[in-house]
Amino acid sequence: MKKNIILLKVYLMAGTFTFSGGMAMLTLIENELSEKRDLISKEDLHEYTTLSQVFPGVIALTNACFVGRKVNGWSGMFFAGFGAILPAYLLMSLATFFYQFIPANGPMFQVLVAVRATSASFLFITCYSLTQFNIHNKRSLMLALLAFTLTFFQIISAPFLIILGVAGGIISKLSKERKNK
Repeated sequence: MKKNIILLKVYLMAGTFTFSGGMAMLTLIENELSEKRDLISKEDLHEYTTLSQVFPGVIALTNACFVGRKVNGWSGMFFAGFGAILPAYLLMSLATFFYQFIPANGPMFQVLVAVRATSASFLFITCYSLTQFNIHNKRSLMLALLAFTLTFFQIISAPFLIILGVAGGIISKLSKERKNK
């Protein structure tokens, strides 16, 4: 039960204080679960974060479910998932109610601008961290740059690239296994 409470608190904190969603949460979750409490390895956490981006749905919730299941089984998955969605639900409910009262300029508007800027920095840190985990050699770097270029210039859609990446990964894994036999 102690692990479940830790998962709930960490994902509640991450969901409350990181405003860009699932990817921005990684730094806080990594610090709390991997470094401070040693409940999950950084490698597993980064792998689950990468997988969370591929699966359909909310990245934060998918990540919470993967990590929670790894840390403490089904109950860990439930507590982490609940912790991930509760802040978004409550904050969006409040924001929806109070949005009509926020003037188009003034201090509250400036706070929203600051939140947007802070979110960009969280996303940059997460991108850097995931790059360190996923880019191992020149081939990985070239594939990442190619995928970025193809989606940025809208040459190939992101879902199609994901399917190609999965197929390429399966083919690569199978060919390595055949060479090892």
